[in-house]
Amino acid sequence: MAKTRINLPDLAAAPASWGFDVHGDYANRREGFHEIGNWTTSFFTGMGVLSYLRTGERNFISDVEALDESYLRKLENHAVETMHDLGFLYTLYSVALFKVTGEARHRESGLRAAEALANRFVPNGEYLRAWGRVNEHDTDYSGLAIIDSLMNLPLLYWASNETGDKCLRDLAIRHTDTTLEYFLRDDDSVYHAFRFDPATGNPLGGDNYCGRDVSSHWARGTAWGMYGFSLGYQHTGDERYLDAANALTAKYVSLLDEEKVPVWDFKLEDHERLIRDSSSSAVAICAIQNMISQGVGTSEFSDCKDQMLEALCSDAYLDRSAQCRGLLKQGQVGAGLGKAMNAYTSWGDYFFMQALASELGLKVDWW
Repeated sequence: MAKTRINLPDLAAAPASWGFDVHGDYANRREGFHEIGNWTTSFFTGMGVLSYLRTGERNFISDVEALDESYLRKLENHAVETMHDLGFLYTLYSVALFKVTGEARHRESGLRAAEALANRFVPNGEYLRAWGRVNEHDTDYSGLAIIDSLMNLPLLYWASNETGDKCLRDLAIRHTDTTLEYFLRDDDSVYHAFRFDPATGNPLGGDNYCGRDVSSHWARGTAWGMYGFSLGYQHTGDERYLDAANALTAKYVSLLDEEKVPVWDFKLEDHERLIRDSSSSAVAICAIQNMISQGVGTSEFSDCKDQMLEALCSDAYLDRSAQCRGLLKQGQVGAGLGKAMNAYTSWGDYFFMQALASELGLKVDWW
């Protein structure tokens, strides 16, 4: 919370993505708030709301709301500069703020963001198209879906509940069903990306964006799947989603070594550099907590969750220095063989903080 007290006013003074940095100084990341690649600013606003829930200090909410204009302009003036991660951006901003404050303007911006996200749905293939401007179709992203998008669907479920528009809920379910059908391999590993024929929607096969190659088993992608399918079960009660969450979690747990923080790709060869990914652990912990909160987590999962959280709280991963903006060291960024490296990541920091909040019994209900 001490770092959030410093980070939020600085971020509001010069809104930007603040996604990751090798040294933990997120302000060094020269990516503007309105650029299409920004999916990360809201991890800081989410940490602000968590800090408010823990302390009751209203200044945390005021600091988060100082970004109101930027979030509104992104929808009004930069709608084409948005992508599949609108859910990350506006669930951890508009929805979280609305649930805490009840302010109508936060509800309105959340609903507008959900509408923009729904516009990315491709009926031929039934998926949310990843990346790229929504009005561009002949790009490298044509026909591409990614497992991360499961984490954006809670925005659609929330908007559907708020408005009664069942279409938004239906789109979320259809995308989840597509992910369930095509992204899970027989050995319970997952594709990060999958490609469909843009014209017909016919499946073309797994694709590679964040792993080493198409056969990669990206640790954070698995964690997104664990959490995303458990949230799908939470919102729908569909047992197929719970089965998927269980299968992915069991696979994830089985592949951890004594470090309890995974290597960034579970299929790394012995001769390859064993870069670990603390952010994957943070997301996986939250996924298991969500399963436990629904009464569906196993004792093995719970024990592993505790071990992962203990590892992240060690000096090897947690940076307690007041001079560093970041929390978790050794998060993985970059993609592909020879490109992956360690850095502080804002998403790792947020999910680590959410994991701690959940352990303390705070109500995290915006997903």
